[in-house]
Amino acid sequence: MIELSRPVVVAPMAGGPSTVALVVEAARAGGLGFLAAGYRTPEATAREVAEARAAGVPFGLNIFVPDLAPADAAEVARYRATLEADHGPLPAPPLTDDDHFAAKVRIAAGVPFVSFTFGLPPTDVITALRGSGSAVLLTVTNAGEARRALALGPDALIAQAGTAGGHSGTFDPAGYDGSGTALTLLRTVPRTVPVVAAGGTGTAAGVRALLDAGATAVQAGTAFLLANEAGTRAPHRTALSEGRETVVTRAFTGRPARALRNRFTDAYGPHAPLAYPAVHHLTAPIRAAAAARGDAESINLWAGTGHANARPGPAGEILRTLAGCK
Repeated sequence: MIELSRPVVVAPMAGGPSTVALVVEAARAGGLGFLAAGYRTPEATAREVAEARAAGVPFGLNIFVPDLAPADAAEVARYRATLEADHGPLPAPPLTDDDHFAAKVRIAAGVPFVSFTFGLPPTDVITALRGSGSAVLLTVTNAGEARRALALGPDALIAQAGTAGGHSGTFDPAGYDGSGTALTLLRTVPRTVPVVAAGGTGTAAGVRALLDAGATAVQAGTAFLLANEAGTRAPHRTALSEGRETVVTRAFTGRPARALRNRFTDAYGPHAPLAYPAVHHLTAPIRAAAAARGDAESINLWAGTGHANARPGPAGEILRTLAGCK
Protein backbone atom coordinates (compact mmCIF):
# COMPACT_ATOMS: atom_id res chain seq x y z
CA MET A 1 0.00 0.00 0.00
CA ILE A 2 2.85 2.36 0.81
CA GLU A 3 5.61 1.85 -1.72
CA LEU A 4 8.13 4.63 -1.32
CA SER A 5 11.66 4.74 -2.71
CA ARG A 6 12.56 6.49 0.55
CA PRO A 7 10.26 5.28 3.37
CA VAL A 8 9.86 8.60 5.16
CA VAL A 9 6.48 10.28 5.67
CA VAL A 10 6.22 13.98 6.47
CA ALA A 11 3.60 14.22 9.20
CA PRO A 12 0.60 16.51 8.93
CA MET A 13 1.22 19.59 11.09
CA ALA A 14 -1.92 21.67 11.49
CA GLY A 15 -1.79 25.36 12.21
CA GLY A 16 0.68 26.43 9.54
CA PRO A 17 3.77 24.20 9.18
CA SER A 18 2.20 21.85 6.62
CA THR A 19 2.17 23.42 3.17
CA VAL A 20 1.62 22.23 -0.36
CA ALA A 21 5.25 23.00 -1.15
CA LEU A 22 6.43 20.82 1.74
CA VAL A 23 4.24 17.92 0.62
CA VAL A 24 5.30 18.20 -3.02
CA GLU A 25 9.00 18.34 -2.21
CA ALA A 26 8.68 15.31 0.07
CA ALA A 27 7.15 13.33 -2.79
CA ARG A 28 9.77 14.48 -5.29
CA ALA A 29 12.45 13.25 -2.89
CA GLY A 30 10.87 9.79 -2.85
CA GLY A 31 8.84 10.09 0.33
CA LEU A 32 5.26 11.04 1.14
CA GLY A 33 3.84 14.19 2.68
CA PHE A 34 0.48 14.90 4.31
CA LEU A 35 -1.54 18.07 4.15
CA ALA A 36 -3.29 19.01 7.41
CA ALA A 37 -7.02 19.72 7.19
CA GLY A 38 -7.27 20.46 10.91
CA TYR A 39 -8.36 24.06 11.67
CA ARG A 40 -8.60 24.80 7.94
CA THR A 41 -11.83 25.87 6.29
CA PRO A 42 -13.24 23.46 3.70
CA GLU A 43 -12.46 26.06 1.03
CA ALA A 44 -8.80 26.32 2.06
CA THR A 45 -8.52 22.55 2.32
CA ALA A 46 -9.99 22.12 -1.16
CA ARG A 47 -7.56 24.65 -2.61
CA GLU A 48 -4.56 22.88 -1.10
CA VAL A 49 -5.77 19.49 -2.32
CA ALA A 50 -6.25 20.89 -5.82
CA GLU A 51 -2.75 22.39 -5.80
CA ALA A 52 -1.20 19.12 -4.64
CA ARG A 53 -3.12 17.19 -7.31
CA ALA A 54 -1.91 19.63 -9.96
CA ALA A 55 1.68 18.88 -8.98
CA GLY A 56 1.14 15.29 -10.10
CA VAL A 57 2.71 13.64 -7.06
CA PRO A 58 1.32 11.23 -4.46
CA PHE A 59 0.24 12.96 -1.25
CA GLY A 60 -1.99 12.55 1.77
CA LEU A 61 -4.59 14.51 3.69
CA ASN A 62 -5.09 14.25 7.45
CA ILE A 63 -8.51 14.85 9.02
CA PHE A 64 -9.40 15.28 12.70
CA VAL A 65 -12.14 12.97 13.98
CA PRO A 66 -14.48 15.20 16.00
CA ASP A 67 -15.71 14.50 19.50
CA LEU A 68 -19.25 15.81 19.42
CA ALA A 69 -19.73 15.70 23.19
CA PRO A 70 -19.76 19.32 24.42
CA ALA A 71 -16.98 20.49 26.71
CA ASP A 72 -17.81 21.06 30.36
CA ALA A 73 -19.05 24.67 30.43
CA ALA A 74 -18.03 25.25 34.05
CA GLU A 75 -14.48 24.01 33.50
CA VAL A 76 -14.09 26.14 30.40
CA ALA A 77 -15.44 29.18 32.25
CA ARG A 78 -12.93 28.69 35.06
CA TYR A 79 -10.05 28.44 32.61
CA ARG A 80 -11.32 31.48 30.75
CA ALA A 81 -11.28 33.46 33.97
CA THR A 82 -7.72 32.33 34.71
CA LEU A 83 -6.56 33.47 31.27
CA GLU A 84 -8.47 36.74 31.41
CA ALA A 85 -6.73 37.69 34.64
CA ASP A 86 -3.51 38.00 32.63
CA HIS A 87 -4.68 38.64 29.06
CA GLY A 88 -7.87 40.65 29.35
CA PRO A 89 -11.36 39.80 28.06
CA LEU A 90 -11.64 36.76 25.77
CA PRO A 91 -14.64 35.71 23.66
CA ALA A 92 -16.62 32.75 24.96
CA PRO A 93 -15.60 29.73 22.85
CA PRO A 94 -17.95 27.19 21.30
CA LEU A 95 -18.25 24.10 23.47
CA THR A 96 -18.30 21.76 20.48
CA ASP A 97 -17.03 21.95 16.93
CA ASP A 98 -16.88 19.22 14.27
CA ASP A 99 -14.15 21.02 12.27
CA HIS A 100 -16.28 20.64 9.10
CA PHE A 101 -15.71 16.88 9.21
CA ALA A 102 -18.27 15.87 6.57
CA ALA A 103 -17.10 18.53 4.13
CA LYS A 104 -13.47 17.54 4.54
CA VAL A 105 -14.27 13.87 4.01
CA ARG A 106 -15.96 14.80 0.73
CA ILE A 107 -12.89 16.81 -0.30
CA ALA A 108 -10.67 13.84 0.57
CA ALA A 109 -12.38 11.52 -1.92
CA GLY A 110 -9.77 10.23 -4.33
CA VAL A 111 -6.81 11.72 -2.46
CA PRO A 112 -4.19 8.95 -2.62
CA PHE A 113 -3.76 8.69 1.15
CA VAL A 114 -6.20 9.86 3.82
CA SER A 115 -5.34 9.61 7.51
CA PHE A 116 -7.44 10.23 10.59
CA THR A 117 -6.45 11.21 14.11
CA PHE A 118 -8.21 11.83 17.46
CA GLY A 119 -10.17 8.61 17.14
CA LEU A 120 -11.84 6.43 14.55
CA PRO A 121 -14.07 7.66 11.74
CA PRO A 122 -17.39 5.95 11.02
CA THR A 123 -17.15 2.74 9.03
CA ASP A 124 -19.13 4.23 6.15
CA VAL A 125 -16.54 6.99 5.81
CA ILE A 126 -13.75 4.44 5.47
CA THR A 127 -15.78 2.43 2.96
CA ALA A 128 -16.59 5.49 0.87
CA LEU A 129 -13.00 6.72 0.80
CA ARG A 130 -11.62 3.33 -0.15
CA GLY A 131 -14.27 3.13 -2.84
CA SER A 132 -13.04 6.45 -4.23
CA GLY A 133 -9.53 5.07 -4.56
CA SER A 134 -8.08 6.50 -1.36
CA ALA A 135 -5.97 4.42 1.00
CA VAL A 136 -7.10 4.97 4.60
CA LEU A 137 -4.64 5.21 7.51
CA LEU A 138 -5.78 5.31 11.14
CA THR A 139 -3.67 6.82 13.92
CA VAL A 140 -3.26 4.78 17.11
CA THR A 141 -1.19 5.22 20.25
CA ASN A 142 -1.30 1.78 21.87
CA ALA A 143 -2.06 -1.85 21.12
CA GLY A 144 -5.67 -1.64 22.26
CA GLU A 145 -6.39 1.26 19.94
CA ALA A 146 -4.65 -0.63 17.15
CA ARG A 147 -6.94 -3.63 17.58
CA ARG A 148 -10.02 -1.39 17.49
CA ALA A 149 -8.73 0.35 14.38
CA LEU A 150 -7.92 -2.91 12.60
CA ALA A 151 -11.50 -4.07 13.07
CA LEU A 152 -12.56 -1.27 10.68
CA GLY A 153 -10.40 -2.54 7.83
CA PRO A 154 -7.90 0.29 7.24
CA ASP A 155 -5.15 0.05 4.67
CA ALA A 156 -2.49 0.95 7.25
CA LEU A 157 -1.94 2.18 10.79
CA ILE A 158 0.11 5.11 12.02
CA ALA A 159 1.56 4.11 15.39
CA GLN A 160 2.19 7.42 17.16
CA ALA A 161 4.34 7.28 20.28
CA GLY A 162 4.33 9.70 23.17
CA THR A 163 7.60 11.20 21.95
CA ALA A 164 5.83 12.75 18.95
CA GLY A 165 5.42 16.50 18.74
CA GLY A 166 2.04 18.20 18.62
CA HIS A 167 -1.26 16.59 19.51
CA SER A 168 -1.44 12.98 20.49
CA GLY A 169 -3.95 10.97 18.50
CA THR A 170 -4.94 9.11 21.66
CA PHE A 171 -8.52 7.89 21.96
CA ASP A 172 -8.30 8.58 25.73
CA PRO A 173 -6.92 12.07 26.43
CA ALA A 174 -7.68 11.78 30.14
CA GLY A 175 -5.45 8.74 30.51
CA TYR A 176 -2.62 9.92 28.28
CA ASP A 177 0.79 10.59 29.85
CA GLY A 178 3.07 10.98 26.82
CA SER A 179 5.26 8.01 27.69
CA GLY A 180 6.65 5.39 25.35
CA THR A 181 8.95 5.48 22.33
CA ALA A 182 8.18 4.69 18.72
CA LEU A 183 10.24 1.50 18.90
CA THR A 184 8.46 0.28 22.03
CA LEU A 185 5.04 1.01 20.54
CA LEU A 186 5.90 -0.66 17.23
CA ARG A 187 6.73 -3.88 19.03
CA THR A 188 3.25 -4.01 20.61
CA VAL A 189 1.08 -3.10 17.62
CA PRO A 190 -0.27 -5.94 15.46
CA ARG A 191 1.22 -5.75 11.97
CA THR A 192 -1.52 -7.39 9.92
CA VAL A 193 -1.48 -4.23 7.77
CA PRO A 194 1.44 -1.89 7.09
CA VAL A 195 2.44 0.20 10.09
CA VAL A 196 3.97 3.66 9.88
CA ALA A 197 6.00 4.36 13.04
CA ALA A 198 5.94 7.90 14.42
CA GLY A 199 7.35 9.80 17.35
CA GLY A 200 10.62 11.53 18.18
CA THR A 201 12.58 10.30 15.17
CA GLY A 202 15.03 12.83 13.77
CA THR A 203 18.04 10.85 12.57
CA ALA A 204 18.82 8.31 9.87
CA ALA A 205 19.82 5.84 12.59
CA GLY A 206 16.44 6.24 14.26
CA VAL A 207 14.62 5.68 11.00
CA ARG A 208 16.70 2.59 10.23
CA ALA A 209 16.03 1.11 13.67
CA LEU A 210 12.26 1.40 13.16
CA LEU A 211 12.40 -0.06 9.65
CA ASP A 212 14.51 -2.94 10.91
CA ALA A 213 11.92 -3.53 13.66
CA GLY A 214 9.16 -3.97 11.09
CA ALA A 215 7.82 -0.52 10.26
CA THR A 216 6.79 -0.05 6.64
CA ALA A 217 7.74 3.63 6.84
CA VAL A 218 8.62 6.23 9.45
CA GLN A 219 6.65 9.43 9.96
CA ALA A 220 8.48 12.57 11.08
CA GLY A 221 7.14 16.06 11.66
CA THR A 222 9.45 18.00 13.94
CA ALA A 223 12.41 17.14 11.69
CA PHE A 224 10.73 19.23 8.97
CA LEU A 225 9.70 22.27 11.03
CA LEU A 226 12.81 24.17 9.88
CA ALA A 227 12.47 23.13 6.23
CA ASN A 228 12.50 25.98 3.73
CA GLU A 229 9.05 24.91 2.52
CA ALA A 230 7.44 24.63 5.97
CA GLY A 231 5.06 27.33 7.15
CA THR A 232 6.56 27.35 10.66
CA ARG A 233 6.38 30.79 12.28
CA ALA A 234 9.61 32.71 12.95
CA PRO A 235 9.43 32.57 16.80
CA HIS A 236 8.82 28.82 16.61
CA ARG A 237 11.84 28.38 14.36
CA THR A 238 13.99 30.38 16.77
CA ALA A 239 12.77 28.46 19.82
CA LEU A 240 13.78 25.17 18.23
CA SER A 241 17.41 26.26 18.42
CA GLU A 242 17.32 27.30 22.08
CA GLY A 243 17.75 23.92 23.75
CA ARG A 244 14.36 23.92 25.46
CA GLU A 245 12.86 20.79 26.94
CA THR A 246 9.50 19.45 25.79
CA VAL A 247 6.41 18.95 27.91
CA VAL A 248 3.01 17.38 27.33
CA THR A 249 0.44 20.10 27.84
CA ARG A 250 -3.22 20.83 27.27
CA ALA A 251 -2.79 24.55 27.99
CA PHE A 252 -3.27 25.65 24.38
CA THR A 253 -6.05 23.40 23.11
CA GLY A 254 -7.51 21.31 25.92
CA ARG A 255 -6.02 18.15 24.44
CA PRO A 256 -2.60 16.64 25.31
CA ALA A 257 0.13 17.79 22.94
CA ARG A 258 3.92 17.82 23.18
CA ALA A 259 5.49 21.27 22.93
CA LEU A 260 8.63 23.16 23.78
CA ARG A 261 8.27 24.46 27.30
CA ASN A 262 7.52 28.17 27.60
CA ARG A 263 5.89 30.57 30.04
CA PHE A 264 2.41 29.68 28.82
CA THR A 265 2.84 25.95 29.45
CA ASP A 266 4.26 26.67 32.90
CA ALA A 267 1.56 29.15 33.91
CA TYR A 268 -1.54 27.51 32.48
CA GLY A 269 -0.79 23.82 31.98
CA PRO A 270 -1.84 22.95 35.55
CA HIS A 271 -5.16 24.79 35.10
CA ALA A 272 -6.25 23.73 31.60
CA PRO A 273 -9.21 21.36 31.40
CA LEU A 274 -9.64 18.50 28.98
CA ALA A 275 -11.92 20.53 26.74
CA TYR A 276 -10.89 20.28 23.12
CA PRO A 277 -11.60 22.19 20.92
CA ALA A 278 -13.14 24.78 23.26
CA VAL A 279 -9.74 25.61 24.76
CA HIS A 280 -8.22 25.84 21.27
CA HIS A 281 -10.77 28.52 20.37
CA LEU A 282 -10.39 30.23 23.76
CA THR A 283 -6.62 30.66 23.46
CA ALA A 284 -6.61 31.50 19.74
CA PRO A 285 -6.63 35.31 20.26
CA ILE A 286 -3.77 35.07 22.75
CA ARG A 287 -1.69 32.96 20.42
CA ALA A 288 -2.43 35.14 17.40
CA ALA A 289 -1.38 38.30 19.23
CA ALA A 290 1.79 36.64 20.50
CA ALA A 291 2.71 35.42 17.02
CA ALA A 292 2.16 38.89 15.59
CA ARG A 293 4.64 40.39 18.05
CA GLY A 294 7.11 37.49 17.71
CA ASP A 295 6.60 36.28 21.27
CA ALA A 296 7.51 32.61 21.59
CA GLU A 297 6.38 32.49 25.23
CA SER A 298 2.64 32.54 24.45
CA ILE A 299 2.35 30.36 21.35
CA ASN A 300 2.12 26.61 20.95
CA LEU A 301 5.65 25.51 20.06
CA TRP A 302 4.78 21.96 19.02
CA ALA A 303 7.86 19.73 18.95
CA GLY A 304 8.80 16.14 19.58
CA THR A 305 11.57 14.85 21.80
CA GLY A 306 13.98 14.68 18.85
CA HIS A 307 13.73 18.41 18.13
CA ALA A 308 17.46 18.98 18.65
CA ASN A 309 18.04 17.12 15.39
CA ALA A 310 15.94 19.54 13.33
CA ARG A 311 17.98 21.39 10.73
CA PRO A 312 17.09 24.10 8.22
CA GLY A 313 17.27 23.42 4.50
CA PRO A 314 15.28 22.10 1.57
CA ALA A 315 12.67 19.50 2.55
CA GLY A 316 13.96 17.05 -0.03
CA GLU A 317 17.44 17.21 1.44
CA ILE A 318 16.10 16.68 4.97
CA LEU A 319 14.07 13.69 3.81
CA ARG A 320 16.98 12.11 1.97
CA THR A 321 19.16 12.55 5.06
CA LEU A 322 16.58 10.81 7.25
CA ALA A 323 16.39 8.01 4.72
CA GLY A 324 20.16 7.55 5.03
CA CYS A 325 21.03 8.87 1.61
CA LYS A 326 23.73 11.30 2.72
